[in-house]
Amino acid sequence: MATYEYIVNNFETCSEQMPELVENLKRVDLTGQFLASSARFLAAVDKTTYLPWLSPLIEAAISKDRERRYIGSLLEAIWGADYKERADELKASDDNFRRIYKRIYPEGAAFDCL
Repeated sequence: MATYEYIVNNFETCSEQMPELVENLKRVDLTGQFLASSARFLAAVDKTTYLPWLSPLIEAAISKDRERRYIGSLLEAIWGADYKERADELKASDDNFRRIYKRIYPEGAAFDCL
């Protein structure tokens, strides 16, 4: 949690430290909670600036979140409120989206049941 708090409190000045911060989060976050939270936060602050670190954070969150508690929140936060309408396009073009979608909707469930 300390690394996540550091990122949140210093996001404007810690860009050079981001590779180390991401690696530390990957090492210490056992559930994916702070990896997912960091990805959501950085995407909300400035998705373009923090794009190089979003993918590693998301990939690690997918790997760590075996209970699917946190990765579902990434769908809208990273890919937008209209991700449901664009699901087929996003699955074809974004491996992280496809992996999360597959974990959250393992049967390939249609969104009309939501």
